[in-house]
Parts: sequence; structure tokens; C-alpha cells
Amino acid sequence: MQNADIDDIDRQLVDALLADGRASANELADAVGVATATATKRLQSLEAAGAIDGYRPEIDYAAFGFDVTAVFQLDVAGDGLRSVVADLEAAETMVDVYEVTGSHDVMAVGKFTDTETLNAEIKSLLTDPAVESVSTSIVLDVVCENDPLPVADVE
Repeated sequence: MQNADIDDIDRQLVDALLADGRASANELADAVGVATATATKRLQSLEAAGAIDGYRPEIDYAAFGFDVTAVFQLDVAGDGLRSVVADLEAAETMVDVYEVTGSHDVMAVGKFTDTETLNAEIKSLLTDPAVESVSTSIVLDVVCENDPLPVADVE
């Protein structure tokens, strides 16, 4: 689905879904002012096109014992980028992995149960021959995390 195929009603439906991921088709339709069948058909089209990739719960990782969040900035040897990114993506502790521009090649965010587990991840990264350097920052306070980005006002 191209951007041109996504209209204001689609965007409003997605915003309503972002506001309440458990809303029924009836509730979403009411929020947007369309028939339930219209809302359902449009959501199915957005899903089929990959514009809606899935439905996930919002997790409080600390409630599950993941009390340490760390942000990693990695410098990677040119030909090792794919393997480093793949390894980070496969790591159970990483929740976000980005290839970036600027002074680093990769940024990743990880969740850890304790500093020992974090330290083990840092050592693992540093022993990867493709990783030239790692800078790690421990998050002291989460100001916002996984906040939905409204799409209805995008032109």
C-alpha cells in the first residue's frame, strides 16, 4: 500500500487504534464516524498491505524483572555491519536495533535484569571482531517509551 492509498479515514482509524489497541471494530468505527463494516474492511486492507504490522501489548519490563535499560552506540567495521546487526536483533535482551548515520554505525536498546547481565552483553559486543568500539549509557529515568505517534495529521 502506497502512502497515496492511505487516506484520512485510514489515518483516523490507526490513531483510534493507537489510543486503544483493544478497541472493537464498532468502537473504532464510532471514533472515526464510519460504518463498522467500513472500519473492518479498511483495517483488513491496512493489515494486508503491511501498514499495520501486528497488535502487541504494552509491557512494563520492570514488572518482569528487567530493571536496567541500556543504550548502545557501536562503531562497526564496514563489512561486518550485517552480521553485527543480525546478532543484535537475535539477542534476547535487545528491544530496538537501528543502523544510523553520524558518529556511530549502530544504536541498540537493551533490557536487562541486572548489571551483571548488562556487563556480559557489553563483553560479548567487545569481543566481536567486527565491532570496533562500543559506548554504553545506562538509562536513569524513562521519560517516555513506545509512545504512539499519531498519523492522522501527516500530510
